[in-house]
Amino acid sequence: MELVAPVVVEPLKRRRCSECRQGPLERMVVEFNAPVCLDCADLGHLVFLRRGDTALTRRAREGSALWAVVVRHNRRRTRYERQGLLVEEAALRQAEAACLADAEARARRRARDAVRRAERDAEVTAALEAEILRLFPHCPADRAAEIAGHASAKGSGRVGRTAAGRSLDRGAVTAAVRAAVRHVDTEYDSLLMTGVPRHQARTRVAPAIEAVLRAWRTD
Repeated sequence: MELVAPVVVEPLKRRRCSECRQGPLERMVVEFNAPVCLDCADLGHLVFLRRGDTALTRRAREGSALWAVVVRHNRRRTRYERQGLLVEEAALRQAEAACLADAEARARRRARDAVRRAERDAEVTAALEAEILRLFPHCPADRAAEIAGHASAKGSGRVGRTAAGRSLDRGAVTAAVRAAVRHVDTEYDSLLMTGVPRHQARTRVAPAIEAVLRAWRTD
């Protein structure tokens, strides 16, 4: 049977318990659209574990017979976001002891994983650089390396991190090169800084971009 954990809310406004009238509440459960304090909701004996340590959170949750998810509403993103868990104190102590016992092993595993990720990232960048030079054989080598590194930067969301970029899709690679030329070899950035709308600025620099791309494709 699938477990359904209680949800505890960190209110943005001052609220009082609808049953015992205690408040303001740091955390509460919403029952029948009314705020209920943790003591009245029979969760007052649990302790808060802030999110961030994956191993500690997993172990504390697994060792706790009763646990709850703590969330807070993010107004800017218009959604509830997890802040951590409420778990039994004994389960948290046991989880902390277990994490301390194998901290060195987990650190070594994280280091190995980091090395593997770095190697994969380097392979993606090298492949992208090679494809840029294949499509644009007269692109300067240092520019190709710079474009590949920029487009495949981890966490950037740029072309090199997309499925099309990783598969070396011709259109995706060309888009990365075109974007680099736009910013480096044209007045595009200066136009934006003087208030020219983005679409108008792109139209104005398009001929200069195509001239560079043609030169890089042929002698």
